[in-house]
Amino acid sequence: MPALFLEVKDLHGWYGESHVLHGISFDVQEGEVVTLLGRNGAGRTSTMRAIMGLIGSRKGSIKVRGQETIAMATHRIARLGIGYCPEERGIFSSLSAEENLMLPPTLGAGGMSLEEIYAMFPNLKERAQSQGTRLSGGEQQMLAVARILRTGARLLLLDEISEGLAPVIVQKLSEMVSTLRRQGYTILMVEQNFRFAAPLADRFLVVEHGEVIQSFTQAELPSRMERLHEYLGV
Repeated sequence: MPALFLEVKDLHGWYGESHVLHGISFDVQEGEVVTLLGRNGAGRTSTMRAIMGLIGSRKGSIKVRGQETIAMATHRIARLGIGYCPEERGIFSSLSAEENLMLPPTLGAGGMSLEEIYAMFPNLKERAQSQGTRLSGGEQQMLAVARILRTGARLLLLDEISEGLAPVIVQKLSEMVSTLRRQGYTILMVEQNFRFAAPLADRFLVVEHGEVIQSFTQAELPSRMERLHEYLGV
């Protein structure tokens, strides 16, 4: 049986006085792709931010490969092999695409080389010397993901990577997630685009009011579609 990479138990989170996570619990096995589904404001992005220590305050338990991280600083959590790709992408406009790519520090051995990244994202090779702001939305999203692949992170937290992008780019990102899964990466995704997430994930967790209210596997998906329509309006 695969080892647990991430184990979240009774996680509560706050932004100031606002209590946004209400005892969320779930786990992600090594090499698994898990998608957090839910309406806007359900607590999915806050869960990602809490895992990285980027939330006002948090309590509960977040174990990464068995190591408790709830009291750890963000940079130490990242060094356990976690790469976070936030919804806002965080591309530096004054740097070229390649400079953006080379910016994050190495977290561990086994990160992708520039050659491997450019083989996966040919667009980025063509735009290597272009300024960050001159890249299209799709290219910026590819760059945001590519940047964490270079670091050696093995658990990827991907927040709404398909949002607002043309179908052809969404298809490329879908192929990328499938490739990374085959290469043994562990992936936790937040996705509003159910069509994008549906064929990619091993398991789906439905989040509402900062808690997981439903959990089901890829094989169970057809029988759960009616309930999902109710929860998500998909």
